[in-house]
Amino acid sequence: MSFLDLLQPQWYVENGGILLIMFVVFAETGLLLGFFFPGDSLLFVVGVLSKSLLSGLIPDDQIVLKLVILIFLIAISAIAGNIFGYWFGKNSGKKLYTKKDTLIFKQKYLADAKVFYEKHGALTIFVARFIPFIRTFAPIVAGTVLMDYKTFTRYNISGSIVWSTSFILAGHYLNTFLLEKFNYDMGQHLEYIVLFIVLVTTLPFITKLLVSSRNN
Repeated sequence: MSFLDLLQPQWYVENGGILLIMFVVFAETGLLLGFFFPGDSLLFVVGVLSKSLLSGLIPDDQIVLKLVILIFLIAISAIAGNIFGYWFGKNSGKKLYTKKDTLIFKQKYLADAKVFYEKHGALTIFVARFIPFIRTFAPIVAGTVLMDYKTFTRYNISGSIVWSTSFILAGHYLNTFLLEKFNYDMGQHLEYIVLFIVLVTTLPFITKLLVSSRNN
C-alpha cells in the first residue's frame, strides 16, 4: 500500500469492503486529517460496484436491498463523523486557530470553512457534505461557535442522507444505463471516472483559492 492508493476510491472497495468504506466516510469529518480521503468519488464508485459489495450477506440479485443497506450504512457513518467533529470543535476547536501550519493541516482550510459558515449559517452543515475540504472543517467550526445542537443534528442527518443517496444511486444507475445501452462497464474504467469526479467537485474550491490569492 502507498499514499497514492489512499487517493484511489476503488482501492478501499477492493481491499477493505464496506467496513473500510464506512471508516473513510466517518474519518472525513470525524478526524481532522480526513480531508484527503476520496469522499464523493468513493460513494460514486460504491454505486458503480454495488453488485459486488455485501455479496457474502446478500444475494447479488437483491440489488435494491443492497443499495438501501449501503446508503443506510454510509449515511450513518457520515452522521457519526459530523457528530464527532462537532464534539471536537466544541471541546478543542479554539486551539486549532493557534495551531501552526503543517504539511497536512493549513489554517487556510479552517478559515475557509469559517467564512463559509458565516455566510450560510446552519445550512453549511447540509451544503458542506458536497464540498471537499469544507466538509471536514464545517462540523468543527459549528462546534467551536456552539451552534444549536438540535439544528446541527437536523442538517447533519438530512445532508448525510441526501449526500450518500445521490452519489451511490448516480453511480449505480449510470453504470447500469451504460451497460444496457452501450455495453460500457464503468467499473473497468474507474481511473478516468474518478479523475472526472474529483475535477468537478474540487474545481469550484480551487477557483476560489486562486481568486482569493490574487486579491491578496
